Amino acid sequence: MEKMSKTVSFSSFSSISNLSSLPSFNSLASFNSLPASQLNHTFSKSMMEEALEAAESIIKKWDPNSQSYTKIISMFRNNRKEAKTFIRCVRDLRKAMHFLVSQDSKSDKLVLAQNLMQMGMSMLEKEFFQILSSNRDHLDPESVSGQSTISSNSEFEIYMEYDEDDDVEDDELKKAGESISQVEKASALVMSDLKAIAETMIICGYGKECIKSYKLIRKSIVDEGLDLLGIEKVKTSQFQKMDWRVLEHMIKSWIKAAKIGVTTLLRGEKLLCDHVFSGSITIGQSCFNQIAKEAGLNLFMLPELVANKEKKPHHDKIFKLMDLYAAISDLWPDIELIFNFDSLASVKTLVLSTLKKLKESIHTCLKEFEVTIHKDSSKELTPQGGVHKLTRKTMSFISSLSEYSRVLSEILTEHPLKRNTHVLEYYFTAPILEDEHVNNHACSVHLASLILVFLCKLDTKAESYKDVWLSYIFLVNNLQFVVATVRSTRLKNLLGDDWLTKHEAKLRSYAAKYEIAAWTNVFASLPAKTSTKLSPEEATTCFKRFHASFAGAYMKQSSCVIEDAKLRDELKVSIARKLVPEYREFYEKYLPMLRQDRNIEMLVSFKPDNLENYLSDLFHGTAIISGSSQSASSSLSSSSCCSVGCVKD
Repeated sequence: MEKMSKTVSFSSFSSISNLSSLPSFNSLASFNSLPASQLNHTFSKSMMEEALEAAESIIKKWDPNSQSYTKIISMFRNNRKEAKTFIRCVRDLRKAMHFLVSQDSKSDKLVLAQNLMQMGMSMLEKEFFQILSSNRDHLDPESVSGQSTISSNSEFEIYMEYDEDDDVEDDELKKAGESISQVEKASALVMSDLKAIAETMIICGYGKECIKSYKLIRKSIVDEGLDLLGIEKVKTSQFQKMDWRVLEHMIKSWIKAAKIGVTTLLRGEKLLCDHVFSGSITIGQSCFNQIAKEAGLNLFMLPELVANKEKKPHHDKIFKLMDLYAAISDLWPDIELIFNFDSLASVKTLVLSTLKKLKESIHTCLKEFEVTIHKDSSKELTPQGGVHKLTRKTMSFISSLSEYSRVLSEILTEHPLKRNTHVLEYYFTAPILEDEHVNNHACSVHLASLILVFLCKLDTKAESYKDVWLSYIFLVNNLQFVVATVRSTRLKNLLGDDWLTKHEAKLRSYAAKYEIAAWTNVFASLPAKTSTKLSPEEATTCFKRFHASFAGAYMKQSSCVIEDAKLRDELKVSIARKLVPEYREFYEKYLPMLRQDRNIEMLVSFKPDNLENYLSDLFHGTAIISGSSQSASSSLSSSSCCSVGCVKD
């Protein structure tokens, strides 16, 4: 993700130099919470004086109004050893102030300690702001969110365990990196610095001043991040007028942006905030609430508007709705972790409401699609008995639905569609998918029922053909397309081998019925094997009858099409096996009796050897008949004319 480059100036909020805005130590009520005996026990007078002296020395050194002020801009960047000492001295100063309050709340030393504390807090607030504003790249949410966790254990120990040897920097990096695995060393140090400063200011009573600069800078980063991702506020009035094609593009872009926005931007910000303010859960929650609440609501505004746009969406919109639902559903675990306290409940409420509305819209689309199949009354038929456009469109839709089996199962399990369960149970048994992580039973049953509804509609359309054999060609083509679609898509896993076996058997049944309807007259034109030997006249009549019936059947069947190549070949082989051997036997037995007939060439225009050639060009459709088929067709047509008009009995 692009680095956030927007800057926020230190002058954009009230300076800590305005001491009137800081907590007053006149009453120092908070310091009276510990019994005097305990304070005396834990902090002696000599320790108090040492702490006060050390604090005065280093704090005044870094006080801009002090003569000993160093001109180095950032203590934490340029003098890390001294930064550690500064933090330690401020904390010791706090203990000294506790001791002084318990001894004499009006002592001059307590006034000095109060002034030193105000100067120290002023310095730490300035350092805190500078670290935040100058290390935006090291605190990029993408780097932070790459960590599964960030330890809540205090990194302040790094500062308290200061070692004077030359390897102190390497030691710091090692310890900081233990809780932030695989993060750059610079990032680990920056986060540790921020946490140490935040903890110090909070325990000294200056938490409000600390989080002021934090919220200002980090909120700007989150807001800029959403802007870079293309997340914009959309007015409801404008949204309602948008064309669906525009919305589809917006949804596609939003899904990509939301994943980054949640898992990188907001998650990274939550981890960083939890880390920096791990010493005070209340302050951390309040801070993150002000940084991320508005961003979260803005991020999920688009899905809510989409879910509210149409009460009865067309079924073609279901896929984008499911994309949206799946994307939000996948992000839900992160959303729950990020917005995990009451002040951010409105974001989770919005997301849950959107998911519920999307479920309802998807459910409506499913019902609308099934009703569309039921109500289809188009009279248009494929003249060659080919695959109907409704079949292609329906199976494309259903196979696309199968890619969303997890979403569909989740929705249909909660809100099953009403149907005749007894008929469906007889027709379909959902397979048990042991290797699936999600129970797809509801999805399997629903998709099987949709295909059943569609196949019933195909049966109705088949009845519209005048020729019975063409009705079966139509059923063969369309059922084959359905079966092939199931076999080549995810539908195969959802419907199972039993479904395929049943429908392939149905397909063979349709093919067999086609053969009977289209070729029975041709088969019947040959004499039965059990009949007595024919006379020359009877044989001539039989040749005429066979030729006329075959020519008529061939001319009709040449006009139809079987679109699946394998099925086409299987059907031609089946017809040839039934017809060619029978004709060969008849031909070889009775042709010698007719050799003397002068019309023999016209009467018997083809031999058994080339009968299969005629059959081989069937089912391609008249528009693509090959040259051999065209000549055969002409020959058959001519011979047919002779057989009924020219040949003498």
